[in-house]
Amino acid sequence: MSLPAPIESPLSERELVLVRETDVPREKLYADWTTAELYPQWFCPKPWTVADVELDVRAGGFSRMTMCGPDGERFPNQGVYLEIVPNEKIVFTDAYFANWEPNPNPFFTGIITFETLPDGKTRYTARALHWTKENSEKHAAMGFHEGWAKAFDQLVEICR
Repeated sequence: MSLPAPIESPLSERELVLVRETDVPREKLYADWTTAELYPQWFCPKPWTVADVELDVRAGGFSRMTMCGPDGERFPNQGVYLEIVPNEKIVFTDAYFANWEPNPNPFFTGIITFETLPDGKTRYTARALHWTKENSEKHAAMGFHEGWAKAFDQLVEICR
């Protein structure tokens, strides 16, 4: 189970932040974050899952998946990676599709960081930067904090 960490303040009203600490090494968290075959086990809070996951984990590479709800809902998601620093940072956005095709309705840019702390634990920070305050509020109302925290706990479990 992950340990709650002090919540960092968002940079603006358009940002949501989740911070957790765990004893799982950052290298393992990063490896599982970048392995498509593992996404169905952790990426969405259960009973949701993902299917058809394709990841080209490199700056300019694409990410595609379909989020699947318990009542048959299907929500395709795609975007591109903006920055990849192995074992440290993953930056992605839905502002573009593969080959830099602009998304007419971008929602957010995600920044995931993995930091080794002096006590050997890993601090995991997930930031969601939204194009508008309304999108940030919508994401919060959809359960950003609860959902992303549960997904992180599921990630920690498969890392063990």
